[in-house]
Amino acid sequence: MTVLHLADEGEAADFAAFLSRLLHYDRGAAVRLQAAGTALAVFGRPPSFEVLAIRAVRLAKPYEKGLDVTLDVTVSAGELLETVDESAATAGVPAAVTGPPWAGVLPPRGGWRPEPGLPAPDALRAMVGAAVAEFRSRTGELAPELRTRAELDRIGREIWSRTVGDTDLPVRAAHAAQSLGFLRSTQGAGDLALVSSGAWLRLRTPYGSIAVRRAGLGALDVSVR
Repeated sequence: MTVLHLADEGEAADFAAFLSRLLHYDRGAAVRLQAAGTALAVFGRPPSFEVLAIRAVRLAKPYEKGLDVTLDVTVSAGELLETVDESAATAGVPAAVTGPPWAGVLPPRGGWRPEPGLPAPDALRAMVGAAVAEFRSRTGELAPELRTRAELDRIGREIWSRTVGDTDLPVRAAHAAQSLGFLRSTQGAGDLALVSSGAWLRLRTPYGSIAVRRAGLGALDVSVR
């Protein structure tokens, strides 16, 4: 098994925490790994949010396996988590799995430009909290005979598809960022950024990014790799 040497124990702990959060939303979650040099990008898609989560992991030394100097593989998130050794700051790369459809369509590597209108971090977290409270309140008021999966989904879509501030970013993307540990209370306004490339929007934080497409699956400006 290929072993990845992570930058330090803290990086290993954050990596394990990210995988654990993904598995909380999908016990069968898969992640796509791409490594080059001392950077490892981990892509996952928590189904509850319909977004792409991206975690950058720092490596202690450049990735290498024989003549290969890059890594690009989709693996089980659960199997990957089992290989993480926080004290040794290492992780093994499990056997590849047949990737879900989303793993073949990733955001472009370049061409990102800043987007205006993103609220301050405290306002963003407050917006997410208000949306969660509204969902619980509205669904809690439903009569038992009306509390169907279809009705819960309808209310959820109405709330989470709203946009953040003066941007096109859906509230569900900010909710995903908070739920996955990317939107922490220690962040300042300069730590967050909203950028776009083609049909993609990306909420960047020091702890990870959330990407979402503004158009449907047939949109242009996607990277199939």
